[in-house]
Amino acid sequence: MGSMDRPKKRGSLLKKALLHFALCFVMGFLSGFAPRSTATLFSGRRPEHPLPAAPTKAVGRLVVNSTVEIPGSSSGRGQGSHDDPPPPLEVAGAREPQSPSQRLLIVVTTTRAGDRLQGALLRRLAHTLRLVPPPLLWIVVQHDADALATAAVLRTTGVMYRHLTFKENFTDPAVEADHQRNVALSHVEYHRLSGIVHFAAASNVYDLQFFDGIREIESFGTWPVAVVSTNKKRVVVDGPTCHSSKVKGWILKDLSNDKRLPVTGTDMNPKPPKINISGFAFNSSILWDPERWGRPTSLPDTSQVSLQHDLIKFTDHYHHKKLLN
Repeated sequence: MGSMDRPKKRGSLLKKALLHFALCFVMGFLSGFAPRSTATLFSGRRPEHPLPAAPTKAVGRLVVNSTVEIPGSSSGRGQGSHDDPPPPLEVAGAREPQSPSQRLLIVVTTTRAGDRLQGALLRRLAHTLRLVPPPLLWIVVQHDADALATAAVLRTTGVMYRHLTFKENFTDPAVEADHQRNVALSHVEYHRLSGIVHFAAASNVYDLQFFDGIREIESFGTWPVAVVSTNKKRVVVDGPTCHSSKVKGWILKDLSNDKRLPVTGTDMNPKPPKINISGFAFNSSILWDPERWGRPTSLPDTSQVSLQHDLIKFTDHYHHKKLLN
């Protein structure tokens, strides 16, 4: 009896195991065809007390440092058709009214092809501009062929800048520098950048208090500039003579031998033959809001001669800020 029951028990256990295996196999096989979804019984219900949205902070618009190509034209204008309205203001500081400490400084620097010291001079000027309280916009103008190397330098300065390029070729460096300034002025005029414009050569050396002073200019400001010549061992002062806040005359005095700054009548001229390009600054609205300053229309000629003539006329009709004692 005992020997006959054992095969029966083994057979029943084997049948149960095969049945369980078959059921598991079928369930696993069918589950592979089931749609993958996270829906539950509560997925169709909306919460009675929804969670509040996370608070968001307003983010101010940042002017991205960029290189802008100005297509070739005799006037330096290359922003497309000028029948189109100007684009919206892009630079902080374009809102009126502003306190002097909040005015945008627009520093324009021209470049020269083949200058081996240009990269070092631009870095030195950039180190100075980094220490100037914002807002400040540095406009660097350069020929398109030399732009790549300078763009790499500008990206590491930490100064907000715009790198404008042009394609015209010049044989006279002075004419090329005038064209570069006109490119920068056209850019300021077209975009209606509101601030104080100053032309800063890459070789210039500044006291930081100077930038605080020119921020107080309302229309046009001018000051004496000392030009140091290492080879000739000369120091020449070129600029206005002021009484209170009004320009009385212009001087060009060599201080190499005479260290006294007092100026005699023979040193003064009623009007300058030419203003040192780094010896003045002006409100940029003179360019794009002529009616505010008594000019009927914008100047059609933006050549350096026309610019110098207009700035000299300003010295006859407006009081100027005396920035240097």
